[in-house]
Parts: sequence; C-alpha cells; structure tokens
Amino acid sequence: MTLEVLMVTVLKPLVEGRVFPDVAPEASPLPRLVYQQVGGRALSFVGNELPDLENARMQIAAWARTRAEAKTLIKQAEAALIQAGALQVEPAGASISHFEEDTGLYGSYQDFSIWSDR
Repeated sequence: MTLEVLMVTVLKPLVEGRVFPDVAPEASPLPRLVYQQVGGRALSFVGNELPDLENARMQIAAWARTRAEAKTLIKQAEAALIQAGALQVEPAGASISHFEEDTGLYGSYQDFSIWSDR
C-alpha cells in the first residue's frame, strides 16, 4: 500500500469515511478531513538505487461546524496517525485554527512528516 492509502485508511474511521484529497466535494457532510501533500523529503543515493522508504509532508485539515469540534477532530487525527503501526509519523508543528467566511465552517490544519515503505 502507498503512504497515502495507508494514511487514509487510518483517518477514515474518525469521520465515517469522509476523507478527501485536496478539496472536499461541495456539500459533503461534516465533520470531514481533507489532506494534501505539501512537500516531503526526497531520498537519493550515489549508486542510483531506489530507496525502500518514502516521505511526505502531509497537511491534514479538519472541517466542522464549530471551532471546538474542528480542534477535537485534528487532535484525534494526530493521535491516530502517530499510533498507526504501518507509518512513522512526526507532527511538523502545532495545529492552526481557521474560519472560512464563505461557508461558515471552522477548520483546524496540521502538517505531518510521514514515512512509510515505498
């Protein structure tokens, strides 16, 4: 399984499967999680071998109707990712709160450095 598939598998139970790449479909139910890769560490070797591991810096966004619900959800996502056996996860900072005026939704974002088998 790819890093992304493993990560989504870990996160789905938190939001009844509502985990989306890049942007959630319009009018998708709340709460939900949205993720995107925002970088990562590329490995290269002198002998041109392919690495056994891959790394991604993933940004997870929790969306909900209240700030408290968004904060709780991002903390649950952090705990689930850190405790996932198939992934090595390190938070790349604390979460950031956000309010989206157009939709009236509250969000909480957090970046993670995630390693997994390639």
